[in-house]
Amino acid sequence: MPHTPLPALETLKDQAKRLRARLAQEDQTISHSRALELVAAQYGFRDWNTLHAKVGNRPPLNPWMLGARVSGTYLGHPFTAEVISVQAIQNRSGYYRLTMKFDEAIDVVTFESFSAFRRRINCTIDETGRSPSKTSDGRPHVELSW
Repeated sequence: MPHTPLPALETLKDQAKRLRARLAQEDQTISHSRALELVAAQYGFRDWNTLHAKVGNRPPLNPWMLGARVSGTYLGHPFTAEVISVQAIQNRSGYYRLTMKFDEAIDVVTFESFSAFRRRINCTIDETGRSPSKTSDGRPHVELSW
């Protein structure tokens, strides 16, 4: 069985929060500690304490993991979003293809007489969180904050 790197501690806690919220939508109330235990079981650990000890408080290897909360700018507009898809690009080392769902839609048109709102985007970023594609003023389309 291939070794899959474990997400950072904050990502695991976010997964537990999302699990708890999802179950609450279906009238299945569980405690936060139970949600943490269930996340630990998903990764093959006997309990949350064992998973926590294994992961520690290290920073993420790839901060753009599935389900991660990110912020930054898109075409110069600030945003917060959830990463809903992530893929390492095989033929470009250090590049990732992300799909992000913005918390608030962004108007990507600068004309006053026309608007085009985006709620979800696909983008390619490098290890620094910047897209190689740039706007006419030389700014990356996407710039993620750490």
